[in-house]
Amino acid sequence: MGFRNWAYQLLVVSAIIGVAAYMVGNAQDAMEKRGISTGFGFLLEEAGFDIGETPIAFQSTDTFLRAYGAAIMNTLKVSIFSIVFATILGVVLGIARLSSNMLIAKLSSAYVELFRNTPQLVQIIFWYTIITQLPVPKQAVSLFDMAFLTNRGLVVPWPEPNPAYLWTLLAFVGACVTAVLVVRWADASRRRSGRRVSVLWWNVALIAGAPLAVWMFSGAPTTVSIPKLQGFNFVGGAAMSPEFLALLLGLSLYIAAFIAEIVRAGIQSITKGQIEASRAINLSPSDTYRKVILPQALRVMVPPAAAQYVSLVKNSSLGVAIGYPELFNVNNTIVTLSGHTIEAIGMMMATYLTIALVIASIMNLYNKSVQIKER
Repeated sequence: MGFRNWAYQLLVVSAIIGVAAYMVGNAQDAMEKRGISTGFGFLLEEAGFDIGETPIAFQSTDTFLRAYGAAIMNTLKVSIFSIVFATILGVVLGIARLSSNMLIAKLSSAYVELFRNTPQLVQIIFWYTIITQLPVPKQAVSLFDMAFLTNRGLVVPWPEPNPAYLWTLLAFVGACVTAVLVVRWADASRRRSGRRVSVLWWNVALIAGAPLAVWMFSGAPTTVSIPKLQGFNFVGGAAMSPEFLALLLGLSLYIAAFIAEIVRAGIQSITKGQIEASRAINLSPSDTYRKVILPQALRVMVPPAAAQYVSLVKNSSLGVAIGYPELFNVNNTIVTLSGHTIEAIGMMMATYLTIALVIASIMNLYNKSVQIKER
């Protein structure tokens, strides 16, 4: 019976592959008869267009392949920033919805209903319109005379390039990982001995001290580029374009409303009896959240949150409506100039699929780490 099932499945898969190969072959023959070239050789041809905003150097004389690289990096940049911002805001709003303060609870509920029930494309265009209506650079909105908001975007101070910052960042990541391991060790020690081991201040010192020590050992660079008005625009610092800001706000504020509901539902899934039991054994409110509520709520929150993150990445393609050079926008230009429609669209679909699968895999791994281990 097992062999028969495998044989049936093999036949089905072979039939699907055969049909797909037949359709692709027919499409290639039809395009060749009409003088339309096929294949991915066009990727090494000169692009012939510029990309206004890109994390890597790009010129019109570069290849289509490099244009794809720049577009993918733009998509990843706005997606990562949006995921971080949406997560932080969503968690705060989700907890605020359960607040005993009626004003805080109602305001957070109003936010969720407003942003969740308004089309995301409308929100993106709304933020883009607001930003482009801001004052010109000479009349910029100043934030502590360090950052400036204008109709050309946001300009903020930024450290001058120095290898020390990379090592400091790596030290910070290493300290955070070590702090997590220390917390797990303290919990295991408490379960074995029954004595509570306080590691809060040790972890605070570790997370703050390790990066500081590396930064000082690397020469303690402090040079920061401050934006200054020269002519009709600001120079120096790090600039964020109106298109990037509008897409960032449109994606993160919209998804934050859904994450807020996920957080609220996850917390409310914990029975009151467990919270009362934590109080009975004299756990502090922070320990109750950290040891009782969040570990169980995360098992409910992680799967739907992963779906929202994937949705956010795919919805970054809405940046085409305001001219942000993300993957979908640049792909349209490549299709127009190269004529390789099927190949270009196939590459775009494969890129979005890969990003989505990576996010889903990471969240699945985290979900397994917070699940209750069966014994």
